[in-house]
Amino acid sequence: MMGVDDSTSSASVSGKTVCVTGAGGFIASWIVKQLLQRGYTVKGTVRNPDDPKNAHLKELEGAKERLTLCRAHLLDFHSLKEAIHGCHGVFHTACPVTEHPEQLLGPAVNGTRNVIIAAVEAKVRRVVYTSSIGAVYMDPKRSPDDVMDESYWSDLDFCKNTKNWYCYGKTVAEKAAWELAKEKGVDMVVVNPAVVFGPLLQPTINISTLHILRYLTGSVNTYPNTVQAYVHVKDVALSHILVYETPSASGRYLCAQTVLHRGQLLQILTKLFPEYPIPTKCSDEKNPRAKPYKFSNQKLKDLGLEFTPVMQGICDTVKSFQEKGLDNQKAYLLASKL
Repeated sequence: MMGVDDSTSSASVSGKTVCVTGAGGFIASWIVKQLLQRGYTVKGTVRNPDDPKNAHLKELEGAKERLTLCRAHLLDFHSLKEAIHGCHGVFHTACPVTEHPEQLLGPAVNGTRNVIIAAVEAKVRRVVYTSSIGAVYMDPKRSPDDVMDESYWSDLDFCKNTKNWYCYGKTVAEKAAWELAKEKGVDMVVVNPAVVFGPLLQPTINISTLHILRYLTGSVNTYPNTVQAYVHVKDVALSHILVYETPSASGRYLCAQTVLHRGQLLQILTKLFPEYPIPTKCSDEKNPRAKPYKFSNQKLKDLGLEFTPVMQGICDTVKSFQEKGLDNQKAYLLASKL
């Protein structure tokens, strides 16, 4: 993976201030960490700067000198305007992760609108928006042989019919963001990450790492006949910074390293951590094994991103659980209520 402590880069960004929304989140915490390492001054928005769940941000290298946590809410325009004022750029990562459309769409669409309008008023250089591969791959008309790139969009009717509200919300929100950015003349670039794993900086488990944890605790006896794309959190954070720092960067950037069948994921888990009760049986043995879809991550590679191998991402995730004492049934049950 490309180094994040490039001295020439640090020199060029010295004194530059950027805002990261939802700074305490899984991806956002890593963006903040890498921005600080590169010499940026960071204003991170959180609901409550004094909440213990945001304490990890204050402990990052460079945080005392160059990190300010701002109390802000996506639906409170004034608070966002204050946080973004004086910034050269904005990394908009804040968004609820939920299967309840009414809880997702309001903050996702209206919150992003507030961020973009505040960015316009602050005359920021560029907005980097965190979307999802969920806004890309959900399309029943797509052939298994298609190589998906940034021109692909999820089919909203298909998302509705399959009750995939996360993909529905991410697609609606990203399309609305593009429409508004064009209307307001904002230079916006979008990163579309796959399922993100890797070491946690925050003290609690998040939805995407819960995906791994459930198989370590004996909570489930089988795995589904499904495939998903995966990517390391460090690569996701660095991709945001690369598209921000590269003047020629534009449009969307698919951020995924590989696609695995759930059975393959669990085979890797078993090989790396045989001490856990990892399921070996598929819940659907009647139908053919789901085939991985094809995609291109060439746009990010062209910016210099070297993707971390998936095995390393799985290993880093579990080791992080172990270090934080989260690899247990209690932690899983608590996180399942997210």
